[in-house]
Amino acid sequence: MTGAVTGESDDVLTRVEGNTGYITLNRPKAINSLNQTMVDLLSAVLIRWERDESIRSVVLSGAGERGLCAGGDVVALYHSARKDGVDARRFWRDEYLLNGLVGRFAKPYVALMDGIVMGGGVGVSAHANTRVVTDTAKVAMPEVGIGFVPDVGGTYLLSRAPGKLGLHAALTGAPFNGADAIALGFADHYVPHSDLDAFAAAVATDGVEGALARYATEPPPSELAAQREWIDECYSKDSVIDIVEALKAHDAEPANEAAKLIATRSPISLSVTFEAVRRAAELETLEDVLVQDYRTSSASVRSHDFVEGIRAQLVDKDRNPKWSPADLSEVTVADVASYFEPVEDDLTF
Repeated sequence: MTGAVTGESDDVLTRVEGNTGYITLNRPKAINSLNQTMVDLLSAVLIRWERDESIRSVVLSGAGERGLCAGGDVVALYHSARKDGVDARRFWRDEYLLNGLVGRFAKPYVALMDGIVMGGGVGVSAHANTRVVTDTAKVAMPEVGIGFVPDVGGTYLLSRAPGKLGLHAALTGAPFNGADAIALGFADHYVPHSDLDAFAAAVATDGVEGALARYATEPPPSELAAQREWIDECYSKDSVIDIVEALKAHDAEPANEAAKLIATRSPISLSVTFEAVRRAAELETLEDVLVQDYRTSSASVRSHDFVEGIRAQLVDKDRNPKWSPADLSEVTVADVASYFEPVEDDLTF
């Protein structure tokens, strides 16, 4: 039987087949972007199913053909930030608690990372214990492009990626494919998009391991991992300014392209992201990183660049944000440190 989790919304659909619970994010026109209602419903159903002895595994997917989830509903966050930021901070707080729940989930939790999986979509999938990508997967933490900082525990994963691949993904915000996602530690298994529905159904009949044995295939070589030499060299610098200079000076054309892309991003977001990845590498657990995320997000909602970035990309769509500070050289140590200060309602698990 299929239905909404509660009578309040059909943005999240659930059904149970055998011993498997299926969750579908159901806002296909918005590429299943998460809103407050969806976060609340996801948390409620996961808590219920974790306690339900008849449910042995969970499968998460997204409705439509475009992707699992494009992130949070950033236009709603934009309007909250312009007002007082209260609703945005409530959303992030509840979202990060959900991310922690996903990371601790005691049963097989199979996330189908198909199509676009960005920002908040990473948060509900890449912390799962069974992460499946496809040949259509387009994964990213693109926050620096809207004056924000990678959140949802993204820096936990980025800081633990091989070499400097994670820092490259964080500072460019560029999408990477399914094979890259496995190489970076964002996913575990590769199932062709054409087999995904059959794989999902097989979880109920054959179990998770049986379904993987039947449908998972060897991923193609990671294009990103193949570029480790210049990535590790250029991103091993002590500041974003030095990284950009190294990228510009390198012989590899992809390095030069990365420099150009980073130059379009918010300078304060880049600087905070660089520090966030470094700090996340020293934090022991996903929950520790989510506490840090709530602090950086709470600071971001008060910033100029968060409102300006969303305005330029998604509201007015002029693609011409006026960042402040306008240049990396103008960002101070104090500016960056302020994003990591404890907040009154620090996240606790």
